[in-house]
Amino acid sequence: MIAEQEIVKQSKPFYPSENYLTDGHSLRSWLLTKDHKRIAVLYLLSISFFFLVGGIYATLIRLELLTPQSDLVETGTYNKMFTSHGVIMVFFFLVPAIPAIHGNFLLPLMIGAKDLALPRINLLSWYLYVAGGLLTLWVMMQGGVDTGWTFYAPYSTTFSNQYVAATAVGIFIAGFSSILTGLNFIVTVHTMRAPGMTWFRLPLFIWSMYATALVMVLGTPVIAITLFLVAVERLGHIGIFDPAIGGDPILFQHLFWFYSHPAVYIMILPGMGVVSELVANFARKKIFGYKWVAFASLAIAVFGFLVWGHHMFASGQSMYASLVFSVLTMIVAIPSAVKIFNWTATLYRGSILLNTPMLYGLFFLGLFLIGGLTGLFLGALGLDVHLTDTYFVIAHFHFIMVGGQVMAYLGGLHYWWPKMTGRIYSDFWGRISALLVFTGFNLTFLPQFVLGYLGMPRRYAAYAPEFQLLNVLSTAGASILAVGLVLPVFYLLYSLIDGRNAGDNPWLLPGLEWRTTSPPPTGNFDSTPVVTWDAYEFGPENELLR
Repeated sequence: MIAEQEIVKQSKPFYPSENYLTDGHSLRSWLLTKDHKRIAVLYLLSISFFFLVGGIYATLIRLELLTPQSDLVETGTYNKMFTSHGVIMVFFFLVPAIPAIHGNFLLPLMIGAKDLALPRINLLSWYLYVAGGLLTLWVMMQGGVDTGWTFYAPYSTTFSNQYVAATAVGIFIAGFSSILTGLNFIVTVHTMRAPGMTWFRLPLFIWSMYATALVMVLGTPVIAITLFLVAVERLGHIGIFDPAIGGDPILFQHLFWFYSHPAVYIMILPGMGVVSELVANFARKKIFGYKWVAFASLAIAVFGFLVWGHHMFASGQSMYASLVFSVLTMIVAIPSAVKIFNWTATLYRGSILLNTPMLYGLFFLGLFLIGGLTGLFLGALGLDVHLTDTYFVIAHFHFIMVGGQVMAYLGGLHYWWPKMTGRIYSDFWGRISALLVFTGFNLTFLPQFVLGYLGMPRRYAAYAPEFQLLNVLSTAGASILAVGLVLPVFYLLYSLIDGRNAGDNPWLLPGLEWRTTSPPPTGNFDSTPVVTWDAYEFGPENELLR
């Protein structure tokens, strides 16, 4: 951790005369802005709101599961609760969080550009996200849907209530937000890199965002069309997925998971990019095997499109297809393992700073490793038949998404907060929050592996009495986790009021984003930077940054 005295020495006047925060105070100037940094802040506010809504549903689910009986809400209401939790968290938090906030804010800064290539489309993507989210919230206020976030046919096309089509349209609209964001990132990385910023001088966060953008552009249209077909099926009774009128429900699962497994990498690849930044910069070392880590991001993006069938081992698909998908699932673990090994090698004998961002980075490594290894259990055909639709799957998914993506999201938010705001938060409270999140998360989801192995099915409001102790432990852990997640709201907002001046480069790092003011000016740089150093170069030419 950098001593407070060092930070004070490099302090400059907070909020210089022109920066993205002070250049136009009116609400209209924000709602019509084309500045990527302001759009990132708009995403931060809106995504945080949806995260809160999804967290409330998670709290209600855990309270219901305190007792074996369905005594808090009716079973139909419980179905709507876990559907709302899944829809909000997956489509309106996990998928957009890091690309929309960290990616929007940082991608131009890290490559030396003045903005994204398509600023108007960038603003449009936020409006589409908000429109899709508000429509989905309206559905929930009308009573919600009970299909689960996967909308499996024929239940979603025939038996569920009339709001399935509206929910599908809300996600359909939000999908276009992802497509436009991914397109914007690809064009920007190809056309707007600063002089000297070659592909192999790019920070690994940019490599991860580039791979994520490819998946967004290629995969998101599939889920958008699939959910649109669900709406068409409900309204027109055409017979696409409903077997009663000639449709095929297995076709729906193929289309849904062809996107939704790559969507896992839309959620986790940006987190991997954040962790690469944290590990290299807070170990004060070049990343071990830079090119391997970079190409591993692209490999994950490619292989992610080849393994969707492992979600369908119990669906009735061909046994030969299931065997092929099982093998491919083992292969897709290789590039993720490459990243884990290279991060670990980077930490070896590094000058590690155990500040708040780095704690989140280290917690990511441990939790993602558990999530990845348990994924191999679910990729094994024989084991998956026993474990599918149990709490083992719930635990695995949350170890990847919460233990992985959310840890990286919080690590990145704390890491770049001084650059975004020009203020330093309390590192003491940051570390307390990180430890609470880590402890609460493990207490919440480790018991669920045991519950799943013992056979407790997911999506049930009532369960056998012998499972109650583990469910009580899980709910207690969720309470600790909630406290850890709420704490940053207070100390980060307080830092805006009374936080110390961060200076331009509070972590003393060589990246381009640290070579402009904090907060950055509207155009990011006074003049176009020329890059003459490699990523994560703590060498003699960067002596002041060592």
